[in-house]
Amino acid sequence: MWTRRVSTLPIRLAGHRRCLSQSAIAVFRDVPPLRQYRRGLLLSGRTVGFVPTMGALHDGHISLIRQAAQENTDVVVSIYVNPTQFGVNEDLDSYPRTWNEDLEKIQALNTEFESKLSTGSGRVTAIFAPTTKVVYPTLPPTSELNGNGSFVTITPLATKLEGASRPVFFRGVATACTKLFNMVTPDRVYFGQKDVQQSIIIKRMVQDFHIDTEVRVGPTLREPDGLAMSSPQSTLAEQELLPAYKRARFEVDYISLADPESLEELDHVDESKGAVLSGAVKMYPLEEPQEGEDCGLGGGKVPVRLIDNTILQPSS
Repeated sequence: MWTRRVSTLPIRLAGHRRCLSQSAIAVFRDVPPLRQYRRGLLLSGRTVGFVPTMGALHDGHISLIRQAAQENTDVVVSIYVNPTQFGVNEDLDSYPRTWNEDLEKIQALNTEFESKLSTGSGRVTAIFAPTTKVVYPTLPPTSELNGNGSFVTITPLATKLEGASRPVFFRGVATACTKLFNMVTPDRVYFGQKDVQQSIIIKRMVQDFHIDTEVRVGPTLREPDGLAMSSPQSTLAEQELLPAYKRARFEVDYISLADPESLEELDHVDESKGAVLSGAVKMYPLEEPQEGEDCGLGGGKVPVRLIDNTILQPSS
């Protein structure tokens, strides 16, 4: 059980040590000190916006943190790669982990926020980076569909679209988010529209379990080529491998036109309700990569899954 301050946390960048200075950000690894921090904010009448992430922060995450800072006095960002949302055939170890870079980005945001204090902007005051033993304290987490453990399932929403291809994914997401919401007890939580099914499931979960928080959904941010930002995809984009991408093999998993509430497939759109047009594509590693062409995760050996959607708004 401990907490530490980012302002005195040395990190290694480009072969030297430096400190993320000035504004202190509490980094929590366990629940009791986090709750003590949260209790102090509550007694002071402050509000908390929570941005749950798995790290490898990109501009989509940054936009959600900015939104949270505009709407709350304090922002908590979690960085935790949740093992239970990875299927047994998915490579958890290949998920990008960029702790030092993430801290730098958050501190840079705080510098930006502090220049806007007169406009009422909040700031990131805490990072929650728990261990898996903290998040799953009794049984080791499992990705087995019939595995033992305490899980949250939101059916039938979690069995549609992405859930049809990845049957444990949303069970893992809902379970981890329920735990994180219980630990942080935020006034508002922030998710991106890119993961529209996830946002719908989280809203249903919050409603059904009477979780006292407001779910806020921010717009999808895109790369210059129009691709929706994601942590694995952003990591690949930094490698500037466009020629390799042109030789990569892509497989369409699904393209769906669905009801915006039930996610049931639609044959036609009710203009008074609108619809969600979504899809998922898997990009496979190159069979014969040339030098430097790591067109995939895990050293170019793990496929990358890309999802995107468009919200068809109801007619006025």
